[in-house]
Amino acid sequence: MLRALGLGVPFQRSNGFLGAATAAFSTSPFASLKQMPARPKPPPEEDIEEYFIHGSGPGGQKINKTASAVQLKHIPTGIVVKSQATRSREQNRKIARELLAAKLDILANGEQSRTAIVGSFKKKRADSAAKKARRKYRKLEEEKAGVKEAGSGQGEVSDEAGEKPQQ
Repeated sequence: MLRALGLGVPFQRSNGFLGAATAAFSTSPFASLKQMPARPKPPPEEDIEEYFIHGSGPGGQKINKTASAVQLKHIPTGIVVKSQATRSREQNRKIARELLAAKLDILANGEQSRTAIVGSFKKKRADSAAKKARRKYRKLEEEKAGVKEAGSGQGEVSDEAGEKPQQ
């Protein structure tokens, strides 16, 4: 069956071993979206003021002693972002620039920004999962109620007060 569909067809690899060619299917959650906007580009370096500051919070003494946290200020808009996601200054610089680019994208494009589109997609997915969970538990409650009703019709006879009649 798979061979008829063109899936799992054997072929000879360059190293002499047999392999199987399979059709490529996208399992990305964003594959169903028609068109995702491109990731926003960071603003030019001349529009950014960059500060290296001491971190705070969990991470021990090292995070508090070294100036590895990065704070960026976009001069034209005044937007400030801070990143101390890692102990590496270079990684924090990259993360801070991505955050700043995303904030500027939201400011410029609003509901059409990549962040808003991805957020709405995730919200729809979470709402769908919550709805599925509600249906599941409602069905379980209905089954429990059905079992109790069926169980109460059988068994011992009782009077209107719910007590067993004395014999």
